[in-house]
Amino acid sequence: MKISLNWLKEYIDLNQSPEEISKLLTDTGLEVEGLEAFELVPGGLKGMVIGEVLTCVPHTNADKLRVTTVDIGADEPSQIVCGAPNVAAGQKVIVATVGATLYPKGHEPFTIKKAKIRGEASQGMICAEDEIGVGASHAGIMVLDTDLPNGTPASEYFNLSYDMIIEIGLTPNRADATSHIGVARDLKAALKSEVKWPDVSGFKSESTSSPITVVVENHEACPRYSGVSISNVTVKESPDWLKQKLQALGLEPINNIVDITNFVLHEVGQPLHAFDAKQIKGNKLIVKTLPEGTKFTTLDEKERKLRENDLMICNAYGEGMCIAGVFGGIQSGVKDSTTDIFLESAYFSPDYVRKTAQHHQLKTDASFRYERGTDPNITVYALKRAALLIKELAGGEISSEVTDIYPTPIADFEVPVKYKNVHRLIGKDIAKDRIKEILELLDIKVTKETEESFLAIVPPYRVDVQREADIIEEVLRVYGFNNVELPNYVKADYLAEFPAKDKDKIQKTITEMLVGQGYYEILTNSLTKPEYAVNAAELDESQSVHILNKLSEDLGVLRQSMLHTGLEVAAYNINRRQANLKLFEFGKAYFLIDGDYVEKRKLAIYLTGDIENENWINKTRKVTFHDLYQTVLGITGRLLNKELSTEVIHTSPFDYGLILKFGEKEIAKLGKASKATCKKIGVKQEVFYAEIDWDLVLKKITNTVTFEEVSKYPEVRRDLSLVIDKKVSFDEIKNIALGKKQSLIKAINVFDVYEGENIGEDKKAYAISFTLEDKQKTLTDKVIDKTMTHLISLFENNLNAIIRK
Repeated sequence: MKISLNWLKEYIDLNQSPEEISKLLTDTGLEVEGLEAFELVPGGLKGMVIGEVLTCVPHTNADKLRVTTVDIGADEPSQIVCGAPNVAAGQKVIVATVGATLYPKGHEPFTIKKAKIRGEASQGMICAEDEIGVGASHAGIMVLDTDLPNGTPASEYFNLSYDMIIEIGLTPNRADATSHIGVARDLKAALKSEVKWPDVSGFKSESTSSPITVVVENHEACPRYSGVSISNVTVKESPDWLKQKLQALGLEPINNIVDITNFVLHEVGQPLHAFDAKQIKGNKLIVKTLPEGTKFTTLDEKERKLRENDLMICNAYGEGMCIAGVFGGIQSGVKDSTTDIFLESAYFSPDYVRKTAQHHQLKTDASFRYERGTDPNITVYALKRAALLIKELAGGEISSEVTDIYPTPIADFEVPVKYKNVHRLIGKDIAKDRIKEILELLDIKVTKETEESFLAIVPPYRVDVQREADIIEEVLRVYGFNNVELPNYVKADYLAEFPAKDKDKIQKTITEMLVGQGYYEILTNSLTKPEYAVNAAELDESQSVHILNKLSEDLGVLRQSMLHTGLEVAAYNINRRQANLKLFEFGKAYFLIDGDYVEKRKLAIYLTGDIENENWINKTRKVTFHDLYQTVLGITGRLLNKELSTEVIHTSPFDYGLILKFGEKEIAKLGKASKATCKKIGVKQEVFYAEIDWDLVLKKITNTVTFEEVSKYPEVRRDLSLVIDKKVSFDEIKNIALGKKQSLIKAINVFDVYEGENIGEDKKAYAISFTLEDKQKTLTDKVIDKTMTHLISLFENNLNAIIRK
């Protein structure tokens, strides 16, 4: 919905900037989605001035051109070549100076430049009205009748208004804010200011010569119907001020009568409809429904078949003239020849209008408001406001008394409110006097007040405020969401209960994640060979759980590690020419510790062979430790939301590997399974193995989400190539780079590793990218160079690194 700032200021005093007003509206619940300058003429006639033609002579090299000198208020007159047939000395004209951009109607904009036309210099352009966008004529240049001095901006001559248009993303519940006065009411509450309603005290009936009888047959669909006759009007073009107000909102002016109804609609939010009184047969209006399938032609010249529940405005013979609250008929609308009108201002049921508009796919400004709920108490005020404007702009006389059929007035909403609930839902104790002040500023009366509660009387135009929670929301949006301090920990237990962690669902989530990455789930026997614990240095044979009635020696104990049973699966598959394996298993390990039997849940992951099968488009490669590491980090990152510390190991059952720690506790071990262990089980290729403490993962899993605002400043990447000792890990480089003074470093990544004779036997080269970002301002070359120089110094001093140029 569009609101004109200039128009808004007619109803409430505003000294704030457009940006401040936009923030106020957003804070009170009317979210401003855009703020756009409105210029009646594109470009606002910038660079265009009033000039006076001093001389005008024929061009020596072109019969149809004239060479003129024009006084544009500068030190020297400007020479301009002009092709208009009506240009002559002594004329006051509009001149587009060099650098001005013109927006001719129906053509692409262009900028005036110094030029030579057939050998004569031309420093500007004398303009026709269509060339500057103020009219459609191209018969010749505009000749002005003005005493304004030469050099006066053209915008002053045309009295062009500058406006800011506020685009509000109106939610469906805020039917009260579908007008300028509706928006002013919210600003009244926020600023404690007054809304200035246009005065209609001058309204009076001058005669009763043109009475129109009104009969409402369906009071459910039309609880209130108001109307008045106005005779001897002159339908013509609207004055500039009215046209400009409508154009600022994107509406096309039609004529003074229709424009006034649209003006009042956007002023106070009450739709109006003007009938050509001479087309009302029998001088009678009947508000009723017509039989199913009745044909009716609307203003857009489309014939529509009515439903039995479509409310219609009909004449004395039951012929439809208008779909109530939605769209007028082609026969009864105001035309240029109209002299007498009947002005309608009604309150129609939102349900009826919504269903009709939806069925016929008619979305109009009127239906937009009616289907949300208009103010039933404003119909007569809007009628009088429009009638006075019609008298002012179209002449005529008010030729009937106001008809106002309102048999069952719509009552105010009565809402009981407890102060403790206000404080509980807002999350802050607000003074009772402040609560009452806010509600009264919003036209909500506070009655029957006690120490604990009060009764709120809500006017019917606030269709969205009918419950205690709605009253509290009204208090909060005006008091200000930003004025309610947030605690360190925000709870949502008042909204819903959070059940205990479902271990099966968590396991299913990770299973689906691994399967999606190409892994296969396996299930191995918990019974295994006793010799595995005897021969494995990392296992304690005394902790083995022996089976009393074992079936065989090969199934004599429960496993302490899932490595060996997984390697047996790998060996079985490899021996059958299935060498590329990505496997995982959820299982248990078993221990006898100090006489107690202990079970521990584990997640085991196995990788061996090629990373993928050979295909025609991609060359395959052997799996590496980093492929396994990436998988493990994906699991822990998804469930724990915490960066884990690492420790390098070269102990059994790995030739090399890492321990991942959550605080001080080991949450996972991963690495290259030792060659000796693989050989004993019959696996002749490298296997990478990870064992995750699933019990610890389930204990530490969190729903915590960390986030930060997306920076509006660009990031910058810089690369370094470091030659370092082979024993230096990437973690050491990362920790040095992310020291206390390196707040600009957003990310670090190794994108290439090189080892070879060219750099030494005990050396390796890392190509590292550094992503830099300042969240407060755009990085300059000076700051970037200083940061990279500091990093180079740290690497050289702490790692004895050599920077490759």
